[in-house]
Amino acid sequence: MDFFSAQDQARRNTGRLVLLFTMAVISMIVMTNFLVMAVFGFLESRGPAEAGALEALDWQVFGLVSLGVLALVGLGSLYKITALSGGGATVAEMLGGQLIVDAGSDPDRQKILNVVEEMAIASGSPVPPVYLLDEEGINAFAAGFAPGDAVIGVTRGAIRKLSRDELQGVIAHEFSHIHNGDMRLNIKLIGILHGIVLLGLIGYHILRGSAYSRSSRKGGGGALALGIGLIVIGFAGTFFGNLIKAAVSRQREFLADASAVQFTRNPDGIGGALERIGADSTGSLLENSDAKEISHALFGQGFTSFFGSLFATHPPLAARIKKIKPDWDGSFAVKPARPRAKQTAAESGAGISGQGRAAGMAAGMAAAMGHIGSPTNAHLGYAHDLIARLPDVLRRAVHEPFVARAVVYCLVLDRDEDMCRRQLAELAKLADTGVYDEVIRLQSLVRSLPAEYRLPLLDMTLAALRQLSKSQYELFTANLGLLIAADNKLSLFEWTLQKIVHHHLDPVFAERPASAPGKTTLPRSAPACSVLLSLLVYSNRHQGLSDRQVFGSAAGELAGVGVELIGRDQLSFARLDEAIDELAGLKPGEKAKLVKGCAAAVLADGRIAPVEAELLRAIADTLACPMPPLVVA
Repeated sequence: MDFFSAQDQARRNTGRLVLLFTMAVISMIVMTNFLVMAVFGFLESRGPAEAGALEALDWQVFGLVSLGVLALVGLGSLYKITALSGGGATVAEMLGGQLIVDAGSDPDRQKILNVVEEMAIASGSPVPPVYLLDEEGINAFAAGFAPGDAVIGVTRGAIRKLSRDELQGVIAHEFSHIHNGDMRLNIKLIGILHGIVLLGLIGYHILRGSAYSRSSRKGGGGALALGIGLIVIGFAGTFFGNLIKAAVSRQREFLADASAVQFTRNPDGIGGALERIGADSTGSLLENSDAKEISHALFGQGFTSFFGSLFATHPPLAARIKKIKPDWDGSFAVKPARPRAKQTAAESGAGISGQGRAAGMAAGMAAAMGHIGSPTNAHLGYAHDLIARLPDVLRRAVHEPFVARAVVYCLVLDRDEDMCRRQLAELAKLADTGVYDEVIRLQSLVRSLPAEYRLPLLDMTLAALRQLSKSQYELFTANLGLLIAADNKLSLFEWTLQKIVHHHLDPVFAERPASAPGKTTLPRSAPACSVLLSLLVYSNRHQGLSDRQVFGSAAGELAGVGVELIGRDQLSFARLDEAIDELAGLKPGEKAKLVKGCAAAVLADGRIAPVEAELLRAIADTLACPMPPLVVA
């Protein structure tokens, strides 16, 4: 299943979830009505000859009780989803996770940070914050509403007990959940089940109150019956709610396992991790009492239940391993870790297109499209090499919120020395204390980096920048805007950098969840498509082709949409911003066509410049289509 199909499947699963939830709530409404009417005498006792069952109902009471149940379940679900609106960080903290700001001298922390960064850069995603759970069980999770507010949580047991390849397989599994739209569905499941549980909790409190009433006033029999009845109804709702959660979750786990193998090209990685869970005395179990609530988002089964496999949110370990390793002998005996020689991008003959490699670019468009949300081991090797070649000072800087701001400022400093001095003079007056000094310290290092390092370096700072206070973030973005505007020009790279920062960080500091995928179609957004494709046509010279020929290549991928080439004088970055924001609401299948059209415009002459690669990455990123670096064989 490709990225866009997986997105569509996630939307269909959400639709099924809403349908099943609606059916469960209707059942609870009916049962609660009969309970209330039977306990308090609203259900008239008439024989079948006198009246039908429906005529025996007091419809006024039925309506009031129905509204009460709807309000209770709806508000309960809304409350829980709102409580989780902080995104993945809220879920991680609920499980007792500790944010890893910097590895320091802890090899466990450094190991997981390296693996997560490699996965993010290889997949074209922002690097998510990593939370450490002080648990011995081998487990992990990805949580959030969208890639921009996703976090990765990993137990200490997973880091210590798994080899690097096995840990890489686990993290690849979690990145699959990020890319396939599973995280938003997981948070909705938490909210929905919380609403259903509330009815039983109210019954419990009524029961306690009636027990006190009976002991003090020898009354309260009706309340006692009502409390018991509500507990039974709440239990039944919770029972079927957990069945729904388990059914939705299990198939997504098989898909994520397969995606991890596709990503790493190493079945022994994730397969070995699952075998170690089976062999370990703790397995994947978590001690935290909230693990059950978030169990469907975990890598492995995080809790035990009286109902066993009926409520299991994950397929049996043996079934998962067999899918990955058909020749598995069924033994969970602990085997020594077998380090696998990593195939780097250089060893496989691959490299990033921005480095000037024109060979193989004729097939670049198909490769770029095929790898959206589905990166390969070549991308992973490229990311590993890129991080390894970064100066140690910069690798440490991107993890520290204070210094990460300086790294981003350095990325937009002008190459012209006079203009750069003017930018620095402004920054010295406006930046937080000490940030200017960090800019001076890092300026030459950042400037010396090849062009293809710019976006990955920016992606690596985003996790740290999310830890700023709201006032610090507002000052940071204001200063960034001033540095960019200092020469009264906005380059494509500056627009790209600014767009990525605001796209991923504005929802975090506005304390609202990222928007859900929309239902817009390409024909309705033809003017916005025209703006986007026209700017891509003009972004660079295309050898041997006219602008109209390049536009024709892109328009051919959007047959029937009605796009037109817009003149240079009619384009602006403000229009591009508006167009991108509108196109972000496209259906997943429509986004596939648009990204294919964008790739056709950029690759029309079989070559791609760094500025084009960065622009294409930024466009795909803001459309929530994670595009790996354009690695070619």
